Amino acid sequence: MAVIEVKGITKSFQIERSKIKVLEDVSFSVGEEFLCVVGPSGCGKSTLLRIIAGLEGPDSGEVLFRGQPLTAPTPRVTMVFQLFGLLPWKTALENVEVALEAQGIEKGARAEIAKSYLRMVGLEGFENTYPHDLSGGMKQRVGIARALALRPDVLLMDEPFSSLDELTAKALRSLTLEIWADPSLPTNTFIMVSHNVEEAVFMADRVIVMSPRPGRVIGEVRVDIPRPRVRYLRDPMYFKYIDEVVGILERGK
Repeated sequence: MAVIEVKGITKSFQIERSKIKVLEDVSFSVGEEFLCVVGPSGCGKSTLLRIIAGLEGPDSGEVLFRGQPLTAPTPRVTMVFQLFGLLPWKTALENVEVALEAQGIEKGARAEIAKSYLRMVGLEGFENTYPHDLSGGMKQRVGIARALALRPDVLLMDEPFSSLDELTAKALRSLTLEIWADPSLPTNTFIMVSHNVEEAVFMADRVIVMSPRPGRVIGEVRVDIPRPRVRYLRDPMYFKYIDEVVGILERGK
């Protein structure tokens, strides 16, 4: 059984007097794998991710989680946001604890859980630091720790590295893949939205390609490159997959 099934999702927004359709009949399924969704800016990728997270409802269609309709947020499907989404008046530790508190976990226990996940993402010693004193990469590490602390089945990532410098983004891509491969964690399904084709091919088992608005699925590329992939970044196969994704994007214009 698929972990996530997206079935015929269509979504429009009312902007002043105009109705703008952003997604049209989007369907695909995801198993225990790393899936990337790419497409041009404005094609509804982030909206699609929010619908999968249960943060927004579609106009038509449905999302299934392990065969059951997903219509509201659940701790089994969590999300990392592009612009971090941290509460500025809370420390790194308290930001991770927010999600645990919402689940009714006792204060002492949630502090220990939060510390362990901050340690996992390399932020041991920064537990009492406020977001304004953290770099962009450190803020995103807090966001990843917060999402993982609930031990979800599915982690959604909305262009998580696009606002970071390339060196920081490279480090966080590697960290994300280490987390995905960690057998001690239950999170085996990652769905990441990206506008960076090279990043998608580097990280994903499959790449779903979307059209310009309204976003539709116009292609899929299965990336058959051994992991870890750093050693293959100059391999002709790596560039073949990039060209294949770019070709679908170009034909979909």
